[in-house]
Amino acid sequence: MCGVSGEIRFKSGEAASTAAVQAMCDRLAARGPDGHGLFAHGRVAFGHRRLKIIDLSEASQQPMVDSALGLAIVFNGCIYNHRELREELAGLGYRFFSDGDTEVLIKAYHAWGPDFVTRMNGMFAFAIHERDSGRVVLGRDRLGIKPLYLADIPGGLRFASSLPALVAAGKVAGGIDTDVDPVALHHYMSFHAVVPAPYTILKGVRKLPPATVLVVEPDGTRREHTYWSLTFGPQAGDEGRDFAEWRELVLETLTRAVRRRLVADVAVGVLLSGGLDSSLITALLAENGQSGLKTFSIGFETVGDERGDEFQYSDIVAKHFGTDHHRLFVDSARALPELTDCVRAMSEPMVSHDNIGFFLLSQEVAKQVKVVQSGQGADEVFGGYHWYPPLLQSGDAVGDYARVFFDRDHAEMAEALDPRFIGEDHSRRWLERRFAMPGAERPVDKALRLDTTVMLVDDPVKRVDNMTMAAGLEARVPFLDHELVELAARIPAEMKLPDGGKYVLKEAARRVVPAAVIDRPKGYFPVPALKYLRGPFLERVRDVLNAPSARERGLFRRDYLDRLLADPERHITPLRGSKLWQVPLLEFCSRNRACKQATQNDRRSAGASGCRTPMRDRSASPDVANARSRIRRPGGSHELRPRETAPAGTRRQRHPAPHPPLHRPAAGGGDRGRRAARRHSNGRDGRLRLGTADLRPHLRRSRPHDRDAAAGGAGHPRHRLLSAGPACRPVAGTAGAVPRPVPHLPPVADRLPAVAAPAEGLQRPPAAHA
Repeated sequence: MCGVSGEIRFKSGEAASTAAVQAMCDRLAARGPDGHGLFAHGRVAFGHRRLKIIDLSEASQQPMVDSALGLAIVFNGCIYNHRELREELAGLGYRFFSDGDTEVLIKAYHAWGPDFVTRMNGMFAFAIHERDSGRVVLGRDRLGIKPLYLADIPGGLRFASSLPALVAAGKVAGGIDTDVDPVALHHYMSFHAVVPAPYTILKGVRKLPPATVLVVEPDGTRREHTYWSLTFGPQAGDEGRDFAEWRELVLETLTRAVRRRLVADVAVGVLLSGGLDSSLITALLAENGQSGLKTFSIGFETVGDERGDEFQYSDIVAKHFGTDHHRLFVDSARALPELTDCVRAMSEPMVSHDNIGFFLLSQEVAKQVKVVQSGQGADEVFGGYHWYPPLLQSGDAVGDYARVFFDRDHAEMAEALDPRFIGEDHSRRWLERRFAMPGAERPVDKALRLDTTVMLVDDPVKRVDNMTMAAGLEARVPFLDHELVELAARIPAEMKLPDGGKYVLKEAARRVVPAAVIDRPKGYFPVPALKYLRGPFLERVRDVLNAPSARERGLFRRDYLDRLLADPERHITPLRGSKLWQVPLLEFCSRNRACKQATQNDRRSAGASGCRTPMRDRSASPDVANARSRIRRPGGSHELRPRETAPAGTRRQRHPAPHPPLHRPAAGGGDRGRRAARRHSNGRDGRLRLGTADLRPHLRRSRPHDRDAAAGGAGHPRHRLLSAGPACRPVAGTAGAVPRPVPHLPPVADRLPAVAAPAEGLQRPPAAHA
């Protein structure tokens, strides 16, 4: 799990801006605190921030360059079947210099072309550069678990793992259009902040859709290829299956998905909310012999009738399976000071109340583990929401879905938005087009497919990615294993929707989960203070909406805002969210992007950019320190300690506790790694350095019997620097490049169909090919 970035220039002889790529990497630092690197080759530059999960050595440092194959890659995510693919590629003659999944992607692309993604089981976003052709290939996993944002700049294209990173690069050179996109704004206000790909809230930023490969030629020509789609309804052999057989298939496939997500060289925990989904993940891990499993829950105080925690259920599961359970209770006094950093962690505005919960929980969990499994996706995949049953007999799928799902209809949109943003009913038209796509004939299946492939991607999945990665924590979501998703799409809706939804999943869970958890009332990850805006939260909202920058932008009609502010608890969406919270969040995100450059070093207020709310050093703030002291141990499990406070003017370490010896980061990451790198980065040892990475593990290895002669130094035949020939521009270091002939890569268009065999025209490597 990492952060990736890059720039591609289209004009011959024009070099990519490493300063812009570095600016993006700096903004992505939280996603990869364990290492970083830059790669530049003429018109292309890649940047990477690394979180060490698989192959903790420097051999898997990125950007990774394979000079023998003429390929360079940056990759974010995890390939769960990388060991099986490695064996298959080794059988084709490929040799490996690392033990991680990144190198498997390089070899797989070389062997099978751009459709290598169909062989991957995992979550991923990547960019691959072909040295000899100059093209760049970008891709994203089937269900969009890993993000990839794109921005056109004059004469080029940039990409990054987050939208704010692209905005940060725009301040260096070649800025992007940061005006609000009217179509995206309409979607934002209709779909409780979901903006479907390729749109984002900014005109100048787009996102690569899930299950998409984008090929960018050196002249800027682009071709998109969708490599996976979800089809609903029975397939051949399904006609005779009864409920019991479907139930067993669900449990078997989910068990396999959970096991896959244990692939790591560090410990894996579980975010245990107390609901069915995370409880089932915990149960399957425990039932399959996972001992010492760490589980984590969070709760807030109750507001009115809205209960703020589900500890009673998470405690049942933790006790039943003997997990090492940790509970975090947070009152709203702590949530408010942390809200600024929570919003800053968002790639796009996300209104769900549990963002702050995931943010705070992730900060604490990251002190204990680096990987967690989470239960997002089960409601969309197995039909757990209340709007699905009415669609079983619907005669107007579009109208019925819009009535129960949209936050506002087009008439209310005209009341809310400034007239310059009002045009056609973009969201209704978009829904009509999606429902008309083949592959889902019944209205309920159209809704299930839409929620699984779009609404889930840009709400719960993005929320978990953004909030966990802000703490350098990797989250894995077994309910979005594409094989499980495909299986669920084949199951008739009548087996999913009874008993409040997820019926077949609930019945499968009875084999391993206590009945008290399965038969409980449906719950959510509640943060009542952001649903019912009162007291200091409401005052913060007023401050944001009354700020000069918000009035100047003028996105919303003032009479509409006054109506919401007068009685915020009366204006609730059909999905039980706050209509008021959507509005200031958009302004809040915009203001944080504008203020980031001025505040990233010392968190002081940035009045020149229109930021009226002071951005204080949280560790030096007595208000925040007092708020943290309110974390309570409700009893029955470990207390998650409040963060250490520090004297004014000092910087807090994000993870003050040392890593266990088994998981200690290698020297390439952290202050000690940087000091070690500086001692050796002057070229005296003959090594090329990218960022802080020691590239010695990345040197070419010609054949196994050369290993004993490795002490011969960089001049030994086995040592080949991973620069890409005379045109390669190392970012750091003085070592020269040793060119090596590589098989010719034919045009990508000729290789798209090549999936089952090596790509047409590609030479299968001999046994000595590293």
